[in-house]
Amino acid sequence: MALDAMLSRHRRAEQYELLPRTSEDSTSSTHSSPPRLSPNKSKLPRWSIRHFARLPLRNTRSLYTKIYRQRGLRGKLLRGSYWISVTLLFFTALLIVFTALFRPSYSRLPDHYRALQRRCQESNEPGRGNPNNEKVFIAASLYDPEGTLVGGHWGRAVLELVELLGPQNVHLSVYEDDASPQAKAALDSMKTKLQGKSSLVSEHLPHEGIPRVTTPSGESKMKRIAFLAEVRNRALRPLQTNDAIQFDKLLYINDVMFDPVDAANLLFSTNFQSSGRTQYQAACATDFINAFKFYDRFALRDFEGYTSGIPFYPWFTNAGHGSSRSDVLAQKDAVRVRSCWGGMVAFEARWFQTSIVGGKGNVSLSETDDTGFNILPLRFRHEQDPFWEASECCLIHADLTYLSYGSDAVNASGIFMNPYVRVAYDESTLRWLPYTRRIERLYSWVHTILNHLVGMPQYNPRRLESPGEKVVEQVWHYDEAAGHGKGRPEGSYSKVERTAAPGRFCGIRRLMVMKSNPPKGQKNWESIPLPLEP
Repeated sequence: MALDAMLSRHRRAEQYELLPRTSEDSTSSTHSSPPRLSPNKSKLPRWSIRHFARLPLRNTRSLYTKIYRQRGLRGKLLRGSYWISVTLLFFTALLIVFTALFRPSYSRLPDHYRALQRRCQESNEPGRGNPNNEKVFIAASLYDPEGTLVGGHWGRAVLELVELLGPQNVHLSVYEDDASPQAKAALDSMKTKLQGKSSLVSEHLPHEGIPRVTTPSGESKMKRIAFLAEVRNRALRPLQTNDAIQFDKLLYINDVMFDPVDAANLLFSTNFQSSGRTQYQAACATDFINAFKFYDRFALRDFEGYTSGIPFYPWFTNAGHGSSRSDVLAQKDAVRVRSCWGGMVAFEARWFQTSIVGGKGNVSLSETDDTGFNILPLRFRHEQDPFWEASECCLIHADLTYLSYGSDAVNASGIFMNPYVRVAYDESTLRWLPYTRRIERLYSWVHTILNHLVGMPQYNPRRLESPGEKVVEQVWHYDEAAGHGKGRPEGSYSKVERTAAPGRFCGIRRLMVMKSNPPKGQKNWESIPLPLEP
């Protein structure tokens, strides 16, 4: 009986002996059978998906085992922390999935957006994206040294947009400064594909007439914003020679990747009225430098003139009444702002032509008012003060609002940001935007906390100044006599009383100048350190 029991145990042990007991010599024998793999050995290649999926589980089990081997108070704390972390991760994942599926941000288009989208997709008829056959002037000022913008995604999108709007309704104006041979070839190729009117200009922009500023080191530098304003205005020049055509809309496009149907919706769906037409003076897209980060903060100001917050959704702070932030959280397509750009912006075109009726009345081409700036036609400009900068893309909105509402501009609502329309600075980011926007609603409380931690919005001492108001401002002045013979000018801040022009909410204390001959691959401008205020 004892022998039978021993043999029985031996047989049971052999049942689990799945691999043969072979030596190095026996494996080389021609009579040995090939070794069999044990079921507990993975047959998966090391690069397989299942292999990598097992790694976190193995690591989690190892961590779990180490934690539960701890004794005493330390063990209790570790186990408690472990389960809190696991629970938080589980509910965070659940919240992300729920939000993406059931509460996506700016993903469910309003009915009139979808209707225009269907018109564009279900037909090949030119002009199908322009329901009322409105006349549209499209302008772009580009820096395209290799011709990859005009010859790539941007150029194809513009050509498709022209076709959606109807070539007979469109004038396309593209301006390039110091275009390379490749850029000129791309423009020529686009010209052959275009139907309708166009002005594709490549030239050397003369720098002699662009305002310059003296830096504390004594150098004379071209103001960056003055240069950008002039380049943008060059793209608007055909408006002066096409006076017979009264355009309804002006669409200004940066060097951004965009969907042509989105551009049509920006033009004809933003703040849509029961009359079947839009009501805005300007409507901006939202531009992204990556799938989460908003880009153009320099031109963006909320409805009360505050700078924006941390550059992710909902973009605006709750400073003041927080009207712009509230509009975003309510998922409105027409978010009230004082200024914006967002890579692509649609304007009422009449303000950019030589004569208009409406707003403050009939205004001549050369008329100026008590703020001292030329009113019409509306053009990009820069701030005159040294060490005070404002984006030309913000000032254009300030001037437009002032033309429409005069001194009541602070209470006006005609400029909108449209978060349904999104553009990007590369094709990969543009492809990701429909997905990353779905979970944006989860960011708002994090955004609020970070804004307070970093001190957003930025302080602007001139934010509350109204156009035409007598104000006292700190302005930098150079004293030529004090700096004579020292090799550099000397200056100081002093209080100056003057009449406020539009757009004081746009500015910040800063000086940006163009570099003379920047090395290839480096940016062509720089910031000059500010003199300290008293």
